Amino acid sequence: MAAAGAVALVATSVLAGCGSGDGGIVVNVYKYPQENFQKIVDNCNAAADGYEIVYHKLPREADGQREQMVRRLAAEDPGMDVLSLDVTWTAELAKAGWIREYTGEAKAEVEDGTLETPLETARYEGKLYGAPDNTNVQLLWYRGDLVQTPPDTWAEMIRLGSELESRGEPGLVEATGKQYEGLVVLYNSLVNSAGGQILDENGTKAVVDEGAVKALEVLKTFATSDVVDPSFSNAAEDDARLAMEAGDAAFMINWPYVYAAAQEKPEFAKNLKWAPFPAVEGGESTATVGGLNYAVSAFTEHPDESFDAVLCLRNAENQKFQAVNDGVPPTIEAVYDEPEMAEAYPMKDAILETLKNASARPSSPAYQNVSTVISTILSPPANIDPRATADRLRSELQDALDSKGVLP
Repeated sequence: MAAAGAVALVATSVLAGCGSGDGGIVVNVYKYPQENFQKIVDNCNAAADGYEIVYHKLPREADGQREQMVRRLAAEDPGMDVLSLDVTWTAELAKAGWIREYTGEAKAEVEDGTLETPLETARYEGKLYGAPDNTNVQLLWYRGDLVQTPPDTWAEMIRLGSELESRGEPGLVEATGKQYEGLVVLYNSLVNSAGGQILDENGTKAVVDEGAVKALEVLKTFATSDVVDPSFSNAAEDDARLAMEAGDAAFMINWPYVYAAAQEKPEFAKNLKWAPFPAVEGGESTATVGGLNYAVSAFTEHPDESFDAVLCLRNAENQKFQAVNDGVPPTIEAVYDEPEMAEAYPMKDAILETLKNASARPSSPAYQNVSTVISTILSPPANIDPRATADRLRSELQDALDSKGVLP
């Protein structure tokens, strides 16, 4: 089903945003601002058979992206053909009937060679509704000049940090404790490492089991330890990165983009090392997967061309291109073996190992409400009372799933 053959392209300025016009078919792709994505679009247009892809930039922030797409999908707007979705939006849009299922040859091509955890984020009720384009997973970053062997668990990381602090050396641990999705990601990783569950597999019942309580205990212990950064409860990804680069911390939980950013400070970068996400004592390391999936709108007037465009935009060659040039990890496993990946991603083996054991966030059509409840109740993390907080989570998450009451 891969696009092939030359086609006479119609000028973008004429066709942009108008579906099919002047005799040509346009596939409108809506995606966040990605620096080199237009080059991928150009490559696919050169190979497309009978249509042209036009790239429309969504807002940079995820909330703004979702708002624009949901508003237009609710109005059954036929002008949106291909949508780039955060991995947490699949269930919501599939449940609403706003995106199409991948079937037949398109489904087979998407599933062939794609890592299982990103694929899991693209499924709802056993059906495939997305094509994973890029993925992401957090790692443990540490100062190699301070720590010889990275810790395997949170307890070990806190102990090592305390030992450094007691010797007057930088021993803080940086992580995302602000009241937003980053705190939900951190908690979800701890829950899965502890073997716990927040929601049931159908995403309709709040579970918050003993593993989820154990995760609350770990988060509380960390947030009240002598190695937590005083700004933890207000820290997002870049706050954690900048604090680590400032020289106060020995450890940081963050996404792989910090490696590229660190290269602007060579003295810091030469000592920046990486390891898999630390586990909860007695559990396995299971970091939360992020990333983007391509969906095809239920209201597109060009479904065949839209599915064809997706298969080109996320093929192995284009995933390698955007990994090397834009720093986003691929979802096709074979790309990690490409020679060009070695320089751009020296930590690619750690990313791949972590991805194979990664966990998804709860799958639910009400995920946005679930995320709001979790981030609100867990903030600030130092105030967590594990048993009482778990009881409150269980009650308010069930209300959110049942559309009862008012969100906090």
